[in-house]
Amino acid sequence: MTAIPHSIDATETLLAGQGYVASRALATVVFLSLRLGRPLFLEGEAGVGKTEIAKVLAASLGRRLIRLQCHDGLDAASAVADWNFAAQMIAIRTAEAAGNADRDALRAELFTEDYLIERPLLAAMRPQPGGAPVLLIDELDRADEPFEAFLLEALSDFQVTLPELGTIRAPEPPIVILTSNRTREVHDALKRRCLYHWVDYPGAAQEMQILAARAPEAQAVLSREIVAFVQRLRAEDLFKKPGVAETIDWAKCLLALDVITLTPEVIADTLGAILKYQDDIQKIQGSEARRLLEEARAGLAPA
Repeated sequence: MTAIPHSIDATETLLAGQGYVASRALATVVFLSLRLGRPLFLEGEAGVGKTEIAKVLAASLGRRLIRLQCHDGLDAASAVADWNFAAQMIAIRTAEAAGNADRDALRAELFTEDYLIERPLLAAMRPQPGGAPVLLIDELDRADEPFEAFLLEALSDFQVTLPELGTIRAPEPPIVILTSNRTREVHDALKRRCLYHWVDYPGAAQEMQILAARAPEAQAVLSREIVAFVQRLRAEDLFKKPGVAETIDWAKCLLALDVITLTPEVIADTLGAILKYQDDIQKIQGSEARRLLEEARAGLAPA
């Protein structure tokens, strides 16, 4: 287990050790979250590296990563714990066959840890061998508003309550990362319990660093063209602009095709790696791809 970093510089180094290139502002808020034990709420477009922060922190600190993927209809049973009804029914049938008529004793026995199915929030409150885990509450904006209210207890006091077992409090608060793609606004009451940061698309220099860390086999000329083209592409009126994840994916696709330099034909053949909607792909096909490539190259400084 690695100790919590003692400075912003140490936090940057910690993240960089796992190939994550963070801006100074992001490294600062991550450092403060770790030092103060406050949940970190990250908002931004999809593919800019929000979820990756939790994965990198877990790997670099040697902690268990527990992920709660949010979705419509998410409730306490899915997020905290549920009872193993099948096992409980078997226990009931077994007791009946054995002639055990003590219903109160049987009921008390059925609602114990032996029949409990842990979900992410309860697991995050349990002691872990490597220290407090990293709890990733991913894409919170996909969950319903009532679930946000349910989270208030967990994030305020780092505890969850089960009617049958009572309140379970974490002996050591987990490292909590919440993410949102901002498909809807998250309530202020939840945000107030967190430190907040908007994760934006990186500038060209930072994206070059990211590409060097995640696709180091790419030659410098190709990397510069990839970053310049993606940066230029984000300025277009698209339904979904490519994130950093798409930049890395595209670079790996081009490397798999042994591409040395970008051409309009290569771009047309691989647009599906960076654009995920057919309307966007059609808009960039043909002469548009050539124009964007020429503008991207014109904006490149001499190597």
